[in-house]
Amino acid sequence: MTRIRDFGVTPGYLQPGPLNTITDVSGVRVGHVTINRAVNGIPWRTGVTAIWPHQGNPLLEPVYAAVFALNGLGEMTGRTLVDEWGLLGFPMLLTGTNSVGIVYHWALQYLFEHYAREANMTSLITMVAECDDSYLDGSQGLAIGREEVYSALDSAVGGPVAEGCVGGGTGMQLFDFKGGIGTSSRLVPIGDTIYTVGALLMTNFGTRHELRVDGIPVGRILSETEKQQSESRGQGGDNQKAHEGSCIVVLATDAPLNPRQCERMAKRAALGLARTGSTARDMSGEIIVSFATGNIIPANAGPVIGVRTLVEGPSDAGNSSLNGLFTAAIEATEESVYNALVTAETTTGVNGHTLEAIAHDRLRAILQR
Repeated sequence: MTRIRDFGVTPGYLQPGPLNTITDVSGVRVGHVTINRAVNGIPWRTGVTAIWPHQGNPLLEPVYAAVFALNGLGEMTGRTLVDEWGLLGFPMLLTGTNSVGIVYHWALQYLFEHYAREANMTSLITMVAECDDSYLDGSQGLAIGREEVYSALDSAVGGPVAEGCVGGGTGMQLFDFKGGIGTSSRLVPIGDTIYTVGALLMTNFGTRHELRVDGIPVGRILSETEKQQSESRGQGGDNQKAHEGSCIVVLATDAPLNPRQCERMAKRAALGLARTGSTARDMSGEIIVSFATGNIIPANAGPVIGVRTLVEGPSDAGNSSLNGLFTAAIEATEESVYNALVTAETTTGVNGHTLEAIAHDRLRAILQR
């Protein structure tokens, strides 16, 4: 699998984790189910991606978390609970807009069957986030059912993470190219400890001329070249159509953060999106969820519990300990976008709609200039 570092691009200055994926944060697991077939002659291009925050039972062992909406024209279930309590006590699932309801339903049934009895719970909430994949996917919400949701949750593991046209990213676009799932990580030394920040994105945003890769206006260069070629063939100018789009960002860290610090880190992911050319358009949904496994909060804890948290502001160690985590969130988000872009493959969907993968040779030539 070709990733952006294979093009000589190393966003930022922090070192990535061993796999350069969100699963570099110990305990985080990711699973995909990809639906890429035709049913009665109609292309289905969709799927489900599941992310577990740690290896235990999240209903019994929630972690601190926060949600930040850069632009909120999108859906993320469970958000109000996270906003109110600052806790994430369930897995996160990413899918297409038309499948939110069915994914939510079967995710709850999965939790009832596998986790709720141990937690003695009879009412559950989980998190399902979406981007609109209907430009390629013609299933209109019919493609996903019990088998797909259960498989995504069951298959979630640590280790390498598939990217591009997989899981929830199967039908997604990115800067008028094919997009999908991307992931990355960063290591942050704080005192005597090295913490990890990981990001996983489902990308579905951007207009081609806005695409920047490591500061280079790749999209503008490609757009100008295509315009010149069209004009030389007598086909007129640039016919690109702006996409409003969406992006779901999942940030994980093993640092001991409280909910407000999780929110502060989530906001920095927006700067990572901006580095790639995102403008968070008015009809777009860029929603970021950030969680920290540095504290596991037992569900049966008493009225008072001791937790650890990083110190904000200056300390004996010098500058704020949070600065490195903020930088890591920016860099990992930025690189995740690039990985989603270069791992995706050309895909044709409903009504003959086609999203081309970015041409690796042209991208490499621009970057080497």
